[in-house]
Amino acid sequence: MENELQYMTRALELAELGRGATSPNPLVGAVLVKNGKIIAEGYHQKYGGPHAEIHALHAAGKEAEGSTLYVSLEPCSHYGKTPPCCEAIAEAKVQRVVCAISDPNPLVQGRGLAYLRERGIETSCGLLSEQARKQNEIFLHFITTGTPFVLLKTAMSLDGKIATSTGESRWISSVESRSYMHQIRNKYSAIMVGIGTVLADDPVLTTRIEGVDGHNPIRIVMDSKARTPINSRLFKTIGDAPVIIVTSEQASFTQEETLRSVGAEVLKIPGDDQGKRIRELLTILGKRGIDSLLVEGGGTLADSFIRTRAVQKYLVCIAPIVIGGKDALTPVEGNGISSLADAAQFSITKAERIGPDILIEAYPNRRNDVYGNY
Repeated sequence: MENELQYMTRALELAELGRGATSPNPLVGAVLVKNGKIIAEGYHQKYGGPHAEIHALHAAGKEAEGSTLYVSLEPCSHYGKTPPCCEAIAEAKVQRVVCAISDPNPLVQGRGLAYLRERGIETSCGLLSEQARKQNEIFLHFITTGTPFVLLKTAMSLDGKIATSTGESRWISSVESRSYMHQIRNKYSAIMVGIGTVLADDPVLTTRIEGVDGHNPIRIVMDSKARTPINSRLFKTIGDAPVIIVTSEQASFTQEETLRSVGAEVLKIPGDDQGKRIRELLTILGKRGIDSLLVEGGGTLADSFIRTRAVQKYLVCIAPIVIGGKDALTPVEGNGISSLADAAQFSITKAERIGPDILIEAYPNRRNDVYGNY
């Protein structure tokens, strides 16, 4: 069993190498073992390319016969961008297949393992399943809901402020924390801020990782009145990543056409109900294959997403500074709640040091409260 854990751990390590390049497909790693030794490895390197199992089988060649395959996700059983992996596994005469989790994709859902068993190949599922689910949390959410996995991110002071009373916010978090968040951007398909953040900070919202040619997410601005300045850095870098401005009926045709003239896509979602507008936007993004969304906006946008029950994960960076001031902005604005019993409940799964800061990772508890069915 100890060796099996090592092999599956290696498969998960390999899967991680595809981070940022496989979307909206999952991260998958594969290890072929024979006579107690690893004979070949593979991982899903990019969307549309060969899957992890195929890379490993090609590397092993004829040696794959009689081997055991350790793979972080159930082998596919359908024709998509590539042929079914389970057919290749059977043709290579692999003796046993061990996967971490089954694939909830409606086109698979156990059919891959069933196909292998029908051909006399021993299968098992569940080894390091918790780690595998965490690794593929974006894919698992997207494939089962059809909407992007939403990560809400906040950087704040010890006393819970995201800016001074004058609006200054650069920089609350440390260089190390900001570098870490650029690594997060590299993993997400889209990034969102509100118009308030655009007007106050003029952000670029691209990925900047030293020595790495990172992936730039699609940049989305919630801007009901189409106030995004055409001389903003978003448009000065329009060649680096697309910009989507989400407007409402409050924006005039002329304002929207001006934004289009500098390269923006204008997406009009009417209505005063911000929650309904967010849900509609997430549905639209999902239909476009956008599997993940990083929300980096201010307190108003954060409040809207939490109230809409649209947050799957929350990252909070706490810097060792005190800002003070009753008028200083906080991470979640809006009207708040009148009773603590109605507070949105989260489970903290990790707290770690990043430079001088503390990074907290939390997931919502699903219960009824003012902020939605958490």
